[in-house]
Amino acid sequence: MIKQINKDLKAIKPNPILGFNEELSKEEGLIPLTLGEPDFNTPKHVKNAAINAINDNYSHYTNPRGILKLREAAAHFFAQKYGLNYDAKTQIITTAGVTEGIYDSLATILNPGDSVIVPTPTFPLYMDNIQLHGAHVIEVDTSEDGFVLTPEKLKQALAENENVKAIVINSPGNPTGISYDETTLKELAKVIKDSSIFCISDEIYSELTYGKPHVSIAKFIPEQTIVLNGLSKSHAMTGWRIGFIMAPADLIDMINVVHQYAVTSVTDNVQFAALEALNNGADDGLEMRDVYAKRLNLLRAGLSKAGFASPKPTGAFYIFAKIPEQFTQDDFAFSRQLAHQAKVGVIPGSSFGKGGAGYIRISYATSEKNLKEAIKRIQNFVKQEG
Repeated sequence: MIKQINKDLKAIKPNPILGFNEELSKEEGLIPLTLGEPDFNTPKHVKNAAINAINDNYSHYTNPRGILKLREAAAHFFAQKYGLNYDAKTQIITTAGVTEGIYDSLATILNPGDSVIVPTPTFPLYMDNIQLHGAHVIEVDTSEDGFVLTPEKLKQALAENENVKAIVINSPGNPTGISYDETTLKELAKVIKDSSIFCISDEIYSELTYGKPHVSIAKFIPEQTIVLNGLSKSHAMTGWRIGFIMAPADLIDMINVVHQYAVTSVTDNVQFAALEALNNGADDGLEMRDVYAKRLNLLRAGLSKAGFASPKPTGAFYIFAKIPEQFTQDDFAFSRQLAHQAKVGVIPGSSFGKGGAGYIRISYATSEKNLKEAIKRIQNFVKQEG
């Protein structure tokens, strides 16, 4: 019998997205539009690089920060793509996905009693990790501001709360698909700089943007920003678990201590696959992005006809749709009813914090055939039940 465990862990519930997806998986004939899992396969040249590395006996420990050639390739990739300038030797760590990057970064900067500002709705992992480290989450509801944190609301949150250590920004965002534009990022950067807090910027969907290129807040406040990125979405490599932390050298030194104790080093041969992806597949994600863009337009038009309002996503592969007003149940009850009666699986908006109530998140990381059938089922469901 477990008598004593981490008291902060007791307050954390299991991941609501995975839990709800598991619940719906029992529904026979369901079209799942639940998880952020690319339906593409990892590019063949990337897979072959891993196979070659295994055959060449790359199955050992590496430098905890990652093999230098990979960090150099990452530095070049993020410089060419987004104008970010990081030294491969001193300012980059290779991680087991952005999930590890979030944990390492928060473990490094937080003390018990600190607070972290989190614009919501957003990916719940941030909030759970903050609590796991004994810190407090300050949720700022962005639902009335186009799902973007305004400088005014950031100033208000800073003024009303004590011991604020950091802010988390996710752009393009999960669950909304909304990106922060350059003007807004510059204004937020000024507030962050004046307050002397850290900014943890999760940019895992940076290659999947529609219309305008991705902009990182690190361009404006590199000395205060911890950039998290990786290859899960850009190269359909979710299961490979490969990511990067980029930050000032002195901060990276401290994050690397946590990283070493957490994983020692990322899997050797996987790093060679990532090296191939960055060196010879820098634009692999763009072909996937174009397919996602087509699916987005298809799905959004179909949802609009069914009475769902949604902001137009500018990145990622999610639509955050407002449940039609004629449905009075909460978003969890609505999502369960949609699954049971229409056989379409979505994630309730309340899973993503304040501002998510009354919405559903729909992932279009699935085939066009599935989307067309899902749209038909949703439209019929609304006609019959609305």
